Amino acid sequence: MTKRTSAKYKIDRRMGENIWGRPKSPLNKREYGPGQHGQRRKGKVSDFGLQLRAKQKLKGYYGDLTEKQFRRIYTEAERRRGDTGELLIGLLERRLDAVVYRAKFVATVFAARQFVNHGHVTVNGQRVNIPSYRVKDGDVIEVRQKSKQLAFVLEAAQLAERDVPDYIEVDHSKMIATFVRTPGLGDVPYPVVMEPKLIIEYYAQN
Repeated sequence: MTKRTSAKYKIDRRMGENIWGRPKSPLNKREYGPGQHGQRRKGKVSDFGLQLRAKQKLKGYYGDLTEKQFRRIYTEAERRRGDTGELLIGLLERRLDAVVYRAKFVATVFAARQFVNHGHVTVNGQRVNIPSYRVKDGDVIEVRQKSKQLAFVLEAAQLAERDVPDYIEVDHSKMIATFVRTPGLGDVPYPVVMEPKLIIEYYAQN
């Protein structure tokens, strides 16, 4: 079972944005911050504050990754040749739980992590139960036969609130997805603006 370190939607109100674009978000009803003083007027946010918020938003979007996990992925992106921000997004999108979420096999990022954890998914015919498993271009991800008729799986495939991006090909009748290619920032259908450049600035100073 994954460790949920914070209430799922609290981050929406803290950021002032509906980061998953979900109709259930409490931000749709209360557009102010959480807690006793959430309705006070917000002061000017410093550069550090903006950088921290960008990091927390991206980290939270992928199911509240721990700082250690996120830092490890960032360090790998930084080591590789190319645009660090684009590489960071690409590495995050190659996580197996992210691919399961994008393919609309489940409704939320949190459900995707649990779905993988509980052994409902195979990669190239082999069962994989590690949410952070990194898929490669051309990998075939499939919901296991006994899990294909689960009600929440069938419901997720019908969700109108988001579409499957073009770097993943999905056949919902068979519950099979192919990871076509590693995306860049512009390819990923984030409901809010993600700012990897601010994250690079944050880690450069901390």
